[in-house]
Amino acid sequence: MKAVVKTEKGEGHVEVRDVAEPTVTPGHVVIEVAAAGVCGTDIHIYHDEYPYNTPVVLGHETAGTVVEVGPDVRRIKVGDRVTTETFFYTCGQCRYCRTGSPNLCPERKSIGSHVNGAMTRYVLVPERNCHVLPANVELLDGAITEPLACCVHGILERAGVLPGDVVLVSGPGAIGQFSHQVAKSAGATTIVCGIGGDEHRLALARELGADHVVNAQEQDLGKLVADLTDGRGVDVAVEAAGANASLKQCLDLVRKGGSLAQMGLYARPVTFDMNLVPMKELKVTGSFSHVPSAWPRALRLIAEGKVQSRRLITRQVPITDWQSAFEAFNARSECKIVVIPV
Repeated sequence: MKAVVKTEKGEGHVEVRDVAEPTVTPGHVVIEVAAAGVCGTDIHIYHDEYPYNTPVVLGHETAGTVVEVGPDVRRIKVGDRVTTETFFYTCGQCRYCRTGSPNLCPERKSIGSHVNGAMTRYVLVPERNCHVLPANVELLDGAITEPLACCVHGILERAGVLPGDVVLVSGPGAIGQFSHQVAKSAGATTIVCGIGGDEHRLALARELGADHVVNAQEQDLGKLVADLTDGRGVDVAVEAAGANASLKQCLDLVRKGGSLAQMGLYARPVTFDMNLVPMKELKVTGSFSHVPSAWPRALRLIAEGKVQSRRLITRQVPITDWQSAFEAFNARSECKIVVIPV
């Protein structure tokens, strides 16, 4: 079967190769992939900026239909439409695993980086990771549940957004689009901001229910925040761009005693005025990937129409066209691209 493979360490070294179909093992299932989302992690792996093994099939955002199950699998059946958590292996014994944070397990291995992922026809995953899609959730929606689960974890479980909060989301990419929808579902007032080149993504944020949408290079974001909050600043600033200027903006506009939720990942170290954290008594939360508790809530938000995931998919391409998808991601010309097996 054809797959998008990171063939060796270093910049680039990604190509379509023929790889063997996975063999089912105890406790695991084989999913026939319907689609796989292109994520910033895939781009970081392309640029040698994220831990990975080689050779490895890329792709960790996915959904599909179960075609084979291991002999001891009981909960998941052949024919089930599922999405899957990304952790192929965690130790189950460390403090993090035992307290509900397997994303922090030091032995964690994930599909698409440490073991073969979903940018291909079939992917092998543990049964425990599978979530059956609600009847009204399409496979394409299910394929990008993983970034939504990341945002449920980061916005609700870590930052603790509450009804009545004013929330600034800096960066209108897929994580920003999910973040503002999740914040809205919790009863917050949302501001989504971007910069030049983000016009179509800012328009999408408005269509998806953001209360205020701002191009920070053309409009006075500070004045809007001051007007909405009687000069205090936003309750929660969500940095979803992974850019130094975006981080500075969030620190400047969050109120004293407010929260900074760091969702974006940076390609290189950033600088900022750390004095603002103690002087404003800020609560700073980071969130890495997802945790199991976020997945049922993420799927319920889609099923109930409180989060519109399909609208984020701006293009579908065959895996043989992976390079144009990666280039579009880098150019910020799309929101979420999915690749389809061939």
